[in-house]
Amino acid sequence: MQMIVESLLKKGKIYKKMQEIAPKELGIRNKLKIYKAVDTTGYFWAIFALSQKSRILLKDVKKMEEIYAKLTLYCDHNFKHKLIFIDAPLCSKAQKAFGELGWKIQ
Repeated sequence: MQMIVESLLKKGKIYKKMQEIAPKELGIRNKLKIYKAVDTTGYFWAIFALSQKSRILLKDVKKMEEIYAKLTLYCDHNFKHKLIFIDAPLCSKAQKAFGELGWKIQ
């Protein structure tokens, strides 16, 4: 979490509260980190940190949207912003799909 907080501070994003949600709580088996955060203006952020060796494809975008839907049901509210940290090569079609769905890529 420290790496994510530091990179967000460089961008000027400050959060009042940041809580990690285990993937097991959502009933998924993916190896990713999920955070629920509240910024200083009171908006809720869904922050995903994805690290894998293989390229992120369009099917992975659909999987992230499904996980996001489970997160909104688990937390009982919609998030104003969706942010994803990707530590893997990203397909151009997947990058375009993330942008169209409202994701911000770091």
